[in-house]
Amino acid sequence: MKALTAAEMREVDRLTTQRLAIPSLQLMETAGRCVAEAFREIADAARLQPRTICVLCGKGNNGGDGFVVARHLQASATRVHVYLFARPDELRGDAATNFQRWRELGGGVTAIPDEGSWEAAWSEIAGTGAIIDAMFGTGFRGTAAGPIGQAIQDINRFSHGATGVRPSLILAVDTPSGLPSDGQAAEGPVLQVHHTVTFTAPKVGQLVSPDSAAVGSLRVVNIGSPAALVEEVGKGTLRWAEPEEFAGLPLVRTTDGHKGLYGHILIVAGSLGKSGAAVMSGHAALRAGAGLVTIATPDVVLPIVAAAHPEYMTEALVSTDAGTASMRNIVDQPAIPEPLPGPSLGGFMNQVKFRIERIQEGKTLLAVGPGLGMHSETQEFIRSIVRHTYRPVILDADGLNAFAGRADDLRGRKSKFVAITPHPGEMARLLNTSTDAVQKDRVKTAQEAAQRWDVHVILKGSHTVIAAPSGQTFINTTGNAGLAKGGSGDVLTGVLAALTGQFKTDDWPRVLALGVYLHGVAADLAVAGTDPSGLLAGEVAAAVPKARRELLLELQRRG
Repeated sequence: MKALTAAEMREVDRLTTQRLAIPSLQLMETAGRCVAEAFREIADAARLQPRTICVLCGKGNNGGDGFVVARHLQASATRVHVYLFARPDELRGDAATNFQRWRELGGGVTAIPDEGSWEAAWSEIAGTGAIIDAMFGTGFRGTAAGPIGQAIQDINRFSHGATGVRPSLILAVDTPSGLPSDGQAAEGPVLQVHHTVTFTAPKVGQLVSPDSAAVGSLRVVNIGSPAALVEEVGKGTLRWAEPEEFAGLPLVRTTDGHKGLYGHILIVAGSLGKSGAAVMSGHAALRAGAGLVTIATPDVVLPIVAAAHPEYMTEALVSTDAGTASMRNIVDQPAIPEPLPGPSLGGFMNQVKFRIERIQEGKTLLAVGPGLGMHSETQEFIRSIVRHTYRPVILDADGLNAFAGRADDLRGRKSKFVAITPHPGEMARLLNTSTDAVQKDRVKTAQEAAQRWDVHVILKGSHTVIAAPSGQTFINTTGNAGLAKGGSGDVLTGVLAALTGQFKTDDWPRVLALGVYLHGVAADLAVAGTDPSGLLAGEVAAAVPKARRELLLELQRRG
């Protein structure tokens, strides 16, 4: 799904009313009802039963949405109270209409026209079970100031504090108050929410702004505008990785399928002390559906790797004295026999196959890097593989470190398809810059690197960026804080390799986006009912089949 700017979203709304004859008041009613339904679903899933819901409304259309939300939630036994950051006589249009409907139902409203009024109301709001933010919408620009600015700061301090009764659920209507919609950094405070329910399409700022973490979990609801209209109006290349993006891929296997159809993945990984990286990558590739998986790993750790999972195969690499992959895997040759009549010695040598070339035979693609180590000889081994293979390559971890400061060498290769999977620190080393510089504009950094090196870039982190050399870009928002742990990247490498083996490279950016999406959903499923701090990478790998099943079910629900 395309991400829209605030101006594009206004145009979609205008054309929806013009072409489909859907009045703006009806769009607002649908929007509020969808938010109320989403609130109930989220609260039920989290087993929350807030006794009081506070709806914070501004004077614009976002506030009008808030009045509708309050009205629909009031139908339950829960107490709902509205706080209006304006005087009632300042309301206009659809917002004024829905304010009046709320009042006619006997709904409570506390006007907060100034900071003093906010201070008086804050003690009551602070003890609430849930807050719904409808103060500023997607058209917001500038700095959140006055009573709304103070409210944002107070709620943020309170909800992130170490003591006290904190709201168990903060949900934003359309967008968190104070967050610009077009991707720029906020000029003032932004409300940090748990969930955002936005309308029709994600907004650019919700995906790529430096403050996009404020969005929490993002949900997009359809309020009447057709998807084709979003595609027509949206002019950018930014797409949100969501289920519909993957509907065209053959996710359901046929009954006559066999392992040869789903790729034979070669993972070059592991070293003394880092055998687990090879194990996790191989396990993840199997769980993500690869037909066959072979792990090429230094001979000193091969028994450990081979014993971890009987479902994959292994190949031994010659080790350095440090227990890492040696350059002898590139130049290793058998002993030259005594000269015999017939072909010359030169002809004999031309028939010799280097070890790594033999290991690649029959493989669909290579995943290179997890746990290989930083030994200088091993780094040259990695660079040699990437330069000379014709197969698609997923390059991760120590595979990326081998190109630190010399990433332009990635262009001098034989393979048409290389994907790199750096976290911000690894990307900084590739670019000879700082992590802060990378994070300042993650999308621009990934897009420029993809074009400069002719590679697909998966820039990991909160809202992972998947950028193709063509400029096509996906943003993924699945996953949670539990992925901030060693091994998560190794699992992602295996997932990306397995999906490439199954779906090939004809639409590789989308296939890579699917891998990142499923990796995040698997983490969300694996952490259910527990705390993300204890999530293990192996648990994420084990949950990948469930994540794929969830994707299929969601696509079925959408018809």
